[in-house]
Amino acid sequence: MAADEDDALYVLTAVLLTPARFPGVLGDDYPEACSVLGLEPYAEGYGLVLGQDGAGARWTVATEDVTLAACAIAAWDCGMEYDLSPDEHSVAAVLPGWPVAVAVAAPGVPAPHDPAPDADAHDGWQVLTPPDDASWGPAQRRMGADEIALQWSAWRERIDDASVFADAEADLTTGSATPGDVATPSDSGPSSPVQRVMLALRAYLEDPPPAGRVRSSFASGEARILRCDGPGWSMVARTDDIAFLLLDEEPGEVTPVGRGRSLPALLDALAGIAVRPAA
Repeated sequence: MAADEDDALYVLTAVLLTPARFPGVLGDDYPEACSVLGLEPYAEGYGLVLGQDGAGARWTVATEDVTLAACAIAAWDCGMEYDLSPDEHSVAAVLPGWPVAVAVAAPGVPAPHDPAPDADAHDGWQVLTPPDDASWGPAQRRMGADEIALQWSAWRERIDDASVFADAEADLTTGSATPGDVATPSDSGPSSPVQRVMLALRAYLEDPPPAGRVRSSFASGEARILRCDGPGWSMVARTDDIAFLLLDEEPGEVTPVGRGRSLPALLDALAGIAVRPAA
């Protein structure tokens, strides 16, 4: 495939951009993620193909052939080769740069770098770049939540239920939390950020949010992993277990929330409105 008419693209990796699965770095929901890339939020979604041209420049190609991209990702995850070459008619956009970090580079070409500005580009030349790991903000908060969702078991093993949730009997419906519901006692009052997030999640049940703000993915047994986002916060939870919260106002902090009396019902209800992958 090509980054322009004369230069082939050496494919390095791909990610999906669908209502059920998209890089959290791009936004709190699917429409916002599409907007960052200048794409229409079609329900079918896109595959984002990341690679380098012959000069080593970074390019992102958005293809409407989501199935092809998903098959390639699945094959690569299994250590198998797969030729990801979308038909040119399926290409929705060719964007300079990469929106996420890529740890590999194409062999035999110069090191990855931003492409030179296109004099014919409309509305300026916006190069996609991954967020700065040295700072903390919405993008880093969502990236942290994505990592917890991928590594749930490792994060869960860090929690000592006996000490953190010894008295997890709060009613998160009314906001009468106790220190046993969260790892940080200062977050146990009715006005705490934890309570604010729980109220926002309950509001989602009454007024459904934009597509992708509540997503569900596979977990062992009959459980699901939930990823929920809102202004200033992200939540990762397993429907048969606890939840983890990340907040813009608490850089780098991950707050566990015990099940208590009302979290199980809330998670089950959120799972009912969550967007799930097609397969």
